[in-house]
Amino acid sequence: MCVRVQADPFDFGAECDAFASGRHHVGAVVTFCGIVRDDGGLQAMEIEHYPAMTAPAIEAMVAEARTRWSLADALVIHRHGRLTPGERIMMVATAAPHRADAFAAADFLMDYLKSRAPFWKKEITTAGAHWVEARSEDETALARWSDETARR
Repeated sequence: MCVRVQADPFDFGAECDAFASGRHHVGAVVTFCGIVRDDGGLQAMEIEHYPAMTAPAIEAMVAEARTRWSLADALVIHRHGRLTPGERIMMVATAAPHRADAFAAADFLMDYLKSRAPFWKKEITTAGAHWVEARSEDETALARWSDETARR
């Protein structure tokens, strides 16, 4: 299990290769890369966090995923600082004996990162700057994981 919270860009291809390398005991590796998107006028996104809180909170999310699914390993990278449209903001990788567990765990981690990871995001647009508030769609996506049927 590896969680990295960093300002520096990461090489998605290199991270995927390193994560999958030598995994002869798993049948599936699932990866996801989040990219800063411009929904119209976005110039930059500033992401703040409290270092003593952020990595432990994400590590707890990964530990929860490992109790729900048969995971061999997981990797979460999330950036902070000033990011512009097109830059990679985060990635999740999961390795499991079977694809269903790898996909479900990755999906779970992405939903939790989007809704519960302790990051504060400010969007700088052509119209000014504003803090990003929680979205109901993200809460709805997260709610499906509280259902016992979402456990394997």
